[in-house]
Amino acid sequence: MLSVNEAIASLLDGSRRLVGSEEIDLISALGRTLATDIIATIDVPPADNSAMDGYALRHGDWQDAETGLPLSQRIAAGSVPQALEPGTAARIFTGAEVPAGADTVVMQEHCEASAKDASKSGVRIFRLPALGANIRPRGQDITTGQKMLAVGHRMRAQDMGLLASQGIGKIQVYKRLKVAILSTGDELVEPGKELQGGQIYNSNRFTMLGQLAAWGFEVVDLGVARDEPEAIRELFESAAAKADVILSSGGVSVGEEDYVKDVVESLGSIDLWKIAIKPGKPFAFGQVNGTPFLGLPGNPVSVFVTMLIIGRPYLFRCQGIADTTVHAMQHIACFENRGSPRENYLRVRLGENGLEPFPSQSSGVLLSTSWGDGLVRQHANEDIEQGDNVEFLPWLVLN
Repeated sequence: MLSVNEAIASLLDGSRRLVGSEEIDLISALGRTLATDIIATIDVPPADNSAMDGYALRHGDWQDAETGLPLSQRIAAGSVPQALEPGTAARIFTGAEVPAGADTVVMQEHCEASAKDASKSGVRIFRLPALGANIRPRGQDITTGQKMLAVGHRMRAQDMGLLASQGIGKIQVYKRLKVAILSTGDELVEPGKELQGGQIYNSNRFTMLGQLAAWGFEVVDLGVARDEPEAIRELFESAAAKADVILSSGGVSVGEEDYVKDVVESLGSIDLWKIAIKPGKPFAFGQVNGTPFLGLPGNPVSVFVTMLIIGRPYLFRCQGIADTTVHAMQHIACFENRGSPRENYLRVRLGENGLEPFPSQSSGVLLSTSWGDGLVRQHANEDIEQGDNVEFLPWLVLN
């Protein structure tokens, strides 16, 4: 069996972007992948502006706390100031452009207007700050020509705000990766129908649908293939014609009713099978009529874990996402667990004193994934003792 790292490296080595590009409105950019670098065309802020409400002045014009400075203008955010008259101050508000000639802003708490209407009188300054204080200089955030975001970047909410600050209303992104999903098994029944003897509800379909949608992919849902080679073949041929990647659950183990592996080999190839991961050993990778194929195990937690740990980096690369790395966090284990020859992914929850495991780590206990906050990665043959620092992968970093 390949190790998890070997399997991921093998998939990435043979991967490539499978989608073209398109232009979209910035408002629809969340989760999309940039197809071009984004270069700043303006400085942000476009001019020196005040960091607070107060008074703008030339630092050298201040004499002492008793001597007031006459006010020559009032500057609100969005207005265009006049050059500051020598020996005067300007009433200024947060975000307003600092007038030419002013080099310092004094916060209003350190000042006192000498009349109710200071514009008809002046202002006394009790505490003069350092030269240049409380001024946000032009280009403090972004300068013209600066690369703000690189091709392959997956857009987040803060990135949308950043591009909006440049006046960018449309961006070039890669088209959404089309992923065809199907499940196999005569025992599977869709939610809403009544179970008969020997049947179970098809949870894997919804796990795959939800996770692919969270990653921003377009899903081609092909439903369930019965445990018959011809039925499986028909769905796989349809999937290869309709999608960029095929994702299936079940049928890749060694049971007499597990036909997926044989069908895929008859239509293409199986290039990788069985990985030293727990849960999820029967993971398979290959191609069907030239379309990449990821064969997930049938147990519900195995589906979820292999999607996140092995499927994610490959699918992200096919989407054109540049960085597929997941950075684990370090947390304290409130449990002990003996190691095994396979890399183990434990469902845990973050408690007051550290990470707590779900009582059952069976690959069929799907409740553990909703109960938990993420996974602990336990390396092959590594024992975990209570109080150890362990690698924690919260759900957030896997999305």
